[in-house]
Parts: sequence; structure tokens; C-alpha cells
Amino acid sequence: MTHKEKANQYFCDKFHCSQAVLAAFAEELGITAEQALKLGACFGSGMRKGEVCGACTGALMVIGLRYGQYIKDDMDSRNQANMVCDRFLNEFRNRNGSYLCNELLKCDITTPEGVEHAVTHRLFTEFCPKMVASAVEIVEEIDASEQGE
Repeated sequence: MTHKEKANQYFCDKFHCSQAVLAAFAEELGITAEQALKLGACFGSGMRKGEVCGACTGALMVIGLRYGQYIKDDMDSRNQANMVCDRFLNEFRNRNGSYLCNELLKCDITTPEGVEHAVTHRLFTEFCPKMVASAVEIVEEIDASEQGE
């Protein structure tokens, strides 16, 4: 099963977008699906505040696990993680118009009216899966270019 298929399955199983993206990569990152699902649990719907899209935060957790600094004086990995983070967010915005949940959905999901609009227009079931797929695709492209493929 591809990363995109895994992410889509998690999202269809009613996990948040952030959980779906992170869990799709979990095994190869050395964490369990359970750990990924728990770690990503509070980042869906832009941390429930319409901020950075949960699919993006899930992807950034993947990027952090893959490229992030973990040795105090390793500024090279810090710089690489920062560069890859910026690259991801810029590419996501270029493809989708924004990386902010409320801007992507064109409603304020922190209000009952905004949630009603999103539900009525099937944004969570039809639009959000596209954002999950986009985040996964961009991570895969970045990984391929970083590995020289």
C-alpha cells in the first residue's frame, strides 16, 4: 500500500488529517502506527483553531522525524530541517493556495456556523482528503530529491 493509500485509509477511518499523514509514514520512521496516531491527535483542523492545516502538521512531523536535529551542536541537521520545512510549506501553498485551514476551507471552523458550512459543503469528506493527498505527495517528492532520486 502506498503512503497516499495509507493516509487516505486512516482519514476515511475518521482519524484527523494530521494523524493520517503521519501514520502513513510511521513504520519507516521507526514509530508505531499507534504512536503516530497519538502524536498527531491534537493537530487536526489546524489545531482545532483553523490555523496550519493538519495535513501540513502531519507532514512536518514526518519531516522532523526524517531530517530534524537531535544532537545539540548539529547545526547542519537543524538547517536542513528548516530548509525542508520551508520548502514543504511553500510548495503546499503554491499548489493549494494556502497552508492555513480556515483559508483552505474558506470558512472559520472555530465557529458553529463555519463547521456547519464545512459539513454542508462536504469539505471534510471531499476537500480535506485532497489536502491529505497533496501533503503526502509533497513529502514524497522532497524525500526523493533529498535522496538524489
